[in-house]
Amino acid sequence: MAVLSGCGGEGEESSSPIVDITPIDLATEEPAVEPEESGAEPDGEAEVPEETREGMYRSELTNEWIDESLKNQRPVAVMVDNEKVALPHYGLTEADIVYEMMNSTLNNRITRFMAIVKDWGRIEQLGSIRSTRSTNVYLVGEWNAVLCHDGGPFFAMDLVKEKKYCDNFSGTFSRVANGKKREYTEYVVAGDLEKNFNSKGYSVEYNEYYEGPHYTFSNEELDLSDTGDAITCNEIQLKPFAHNDSTLKYNEEKGTYDYYEYGEPHLDPQHDNAQLTFKNLLIQRCDFSSLGEGYLVYNIIDNSGNEGYYITNGKAVEVTWYKGSDTSPTVYYNTKTGEEIQLNTGKTYIAIVPSDTWDSIVMK
Repeated sequence: MAVLSGCGGEGEESSSPIVDITPIDLATEEPAVEPEESGAEPDGEAEVPEETREGMYRSELTNEWIDESLKNQRPVAVMVDNEKVALPHYGLTEADIVYEMMNSTLNNRITRFMAIVKDWGRIEQLGSIRSTRSTNVYLVGEWNAVLCHDGGPFFAMDLVKEKKYCDNFSGTFSRVANGKKREYTEYVVAGDLEKNFNSKGYSVEYNEYYEGPHYTFSNEELDLSDTGDAITCNEIQLKPFAHNDSTLKYNEEKGTYDYYEYGEPHLDPQHDNAQLTFKNLLIQRCDFSSLGEGYLVYNIIDNSGNEGYYITNGKAVEVTWYKGSDTSPTVYYNTKTGEEIQLNTGKTYIAIVPSDTWDSIVMK
């Protein structure tokens, strides 16, 4: 085992009506793979052609094959409450990328999720939704995503108004009668996002603030053991997220990391209680500034080079990450080689870990 060394109050909520949810059939036919002819390399080895699929393209968020009609569609970034009473979360397994970060310095540093979803037209129910924080405004800029939340502290809402790139939907989603207090009843349900885009007049396609795809993906399965500087990581315990007890465990059969919190598997009742799981983990060390009453902002725009880890397939390598501006993508480099890392195809989990508790992360 390796030990690494080294809420305040919410904004005013909306008064959306209670709605009934009618599930819709989202089954789609898997398109056929178009074969390509292959040539030969000079040394006689057969060249492997780049795979194509008719009517599909590789998602810029996951490298998975999705419908070509989505190619220019902007993702949404949904703020999801992560207090225990808010469980179970609905629809979180539909997210392409999930951020987890400290939401408050109070309450044992409780976390909140921000779920990035490319194909948001498939959402039946996602949430429950809560307020945004300042850090999330800076992060949505690099995805050209529309921020979906319910209010926030005044300094976060002032930032939303200030940042021209930050299109947002606030408190305009549906209420679901789930027997909980009102603050735990707001969800994105089928049709909500289409109505919001129409109401606000936002473009559903990438706009002038989009700086292009984030990640470099490998079409072949990556084994970090080949880098020579990898360490074993079959489990990572994010001790800095003490309230939530966030832990990811490598599932060798699936080749992904299953997410646990509050000592239990994180299950999605929207999808037959599937466990939340990720192919790629990016763990970022980051300083933060206190804003009073438990509020904070991570100093996420950092072009000086900060430390972190990239984890996949039971192995981890040290990375150095950079983010140069509000709308520029965060870029990760292998600390030992200086090369930009490639990710495996699949979903990604990103933890923004406070630098003052970075040393308490446990890998084994």
